[in-house]
Amino acid sequence: MSATVRIDKWLWAARFFKTRSLAAAAIDSGKVRLVGERVKPARPLRLGDELSIDNGADSWEVLVLGLSEQRGAAPVARALYQETAASAARRGDAAEQRKLYREPGEMIKGRPSKHERRQLNKISGQE
Repeated sequence: MSATVRIDKWLWAARFFKTRSLAAAAIDSGKVRLVGERVKPARPLRLGDELSIDNGADSWEVLVLGLSEQRGAAPVARALYQETAASAARRGDAAEQRKLYREPGEMIKGRPSKHERRQLNKISGQE
């Protein structure tokens, strides 16, 4: 095992993104930061580095504990990092909020039908 790994490969191996392409796109758009600074996908990642990751659904602050270029099982991927306590608390609060208040359009996948659109309008008070 080498002392460094490309950050896009590590994000893919740690299962934060489904593909390396998605990981590289997130890095390029500034959704992944290393110690608060924007980086490029080829940036070498080392043990002990701190990452801020936003994949659209959730955001994490993690400490790198292991390096891997290969995507493995979920338990192996979880062993590559440790989430900070503040990040875990924030994600738990956000999950609780989503559980208490669901977005009206969350259940609809794709374009709403006429019936679904009328229900959405009724909920939002447009009708």
